[in-house]
Amino acid sequence: MASVSEEQEAMWFQRSLAAGKVFTPTSPINAQELFAGRNDQIHQIVDVINQTGQHAILYGERGVGKTSLANVFAGYLGVQRVLAPRVNCDATDTFDSVWRKALEQAGVTQQRQSIGFTTESKTVVMQAADLLGGLATPDSVRRCLTTLSQHFVPVFVIDEFDRLGVEARRAFADCIKALSDHSVPATVLLVGVADSVDQLIAEHHSVQRALAQVRMPRMSNIELDTLLEKGITKLGMKTSIPGKRRIIKLSQGLPHYAHLLALHACRAAIDNRSLEVTTDAVHEALEKALLSTQQSVLSTYETAVRSARKDNLFAKVLLACAMADTNELGEFAAQDVRDYLSQISGRRYEIPSFAQHLKEFTEDKRGPVLTKSGIPRLYRYKFTEPLLQPYVIMQGIKSRLIKVTDLD
Repeated sequence: MASVSEEQEAMWFQRSLAAGKVFTPTSPINAQELFAGRNDQIHQIVDVINQTGQHAILYGERGVGKTSLANVFAGYLGVQRVLAPRVNCDATDTFDSVWRKALEQAGVTQQRQSIGFTTESKTVVMQAADLLGGLATPDSVRRCLTTLSQHFVPVFVIDEFDRLGVEARRAFADCIKALSDHSVPATVLLVGVADSVDQLIAEHHSVQRALAQVRMPRMSNIELDTLLEKGITKLGMKTSIPGKRRIIKLSQGLPHYAHLLALHACRAAIDNRSLEVTTDAVHEALEKALLSTQQSVLSTYETAVRSARKDNLFAKVLLACAMADTNELGEFAAQDVRDYLSQISGRRYEIPSFAQHLKEFTEDKRGPVLTKSGIPRLYRYKFTEPLLQPYVIMQGIKSRLIKVTDLD
């Protein structure tokens, strides 16, 4: 028979395991009970589904939680018989292959007349993909979805839409227009990065009327607070206000880092046999988060800041870029970097002193870690990989170039 202490140790261990189910930094949320925030986006998508002939594209930076929302939105519809298959596109996919992957997830029951003179009929269950016949076309998809809508509320989620080639995107635009023109009671929800919206709309103006654009921004502090509170409470734990505030600051609006830091902070508290996530637990979590960061992000960072000169500015300039104030598209200008670089370095820097660094960050030899748009003297920059930005900030804290309070 186990002793009291052994039972307690087993309980702590089980709670630590449970933390890995509640906070999932490497995979999208699949359970509605663990999903937090995004009320505006949920309202927009549900409104689109309720309007026959309307479709939507959910877009935003990578890592802001688009797939998580696509996984759980069906639970907000309040109707039965929802058919909501989700397909991940890749660079080899065509219009035909995407629809076949989607429709293979659905079955259709049909009544067919028996052969002969009998009036009896029999029930036949078939894959929805069989309704397409040969190679999928916008019109054959329209006919297929018309049939499905007699049995379900069909909402087809096409994720990673930006990975499709030009011809496949053009066919999707034609398909959406056909579904809208014929008022088919089915919805196509495209999910992709911001660039995919511009390309689809620019090439196919006729689809604008039928396609609602739902922007997915980074999470607000209130939404991150809700995410943390919901998960930590589910574990039977609590968090100090400073501890929660620190996770929110470090996450920079990206749910991946909120989950990653919360997971390690909860486990740090559990290792200390405490049910409260304090700032000390978050500090331990920061160290572990840096160690468990994706190898691709780590390699990108090392490539960006590597230099033979010990007094080089690359790490400091990149940190200033990560801290810079941005517009709604995550873009910043050189003047937005200047004050932060001066603060980090302890001396005043003007733009000509680091303009070459920004230029190199947009070139292959350093990534590129930044993308550049606009015209000379008015260039705007953004991180090529959004997940790199919080990592750079956490590295800056670890290296004591900045403090968490500098993020206020």
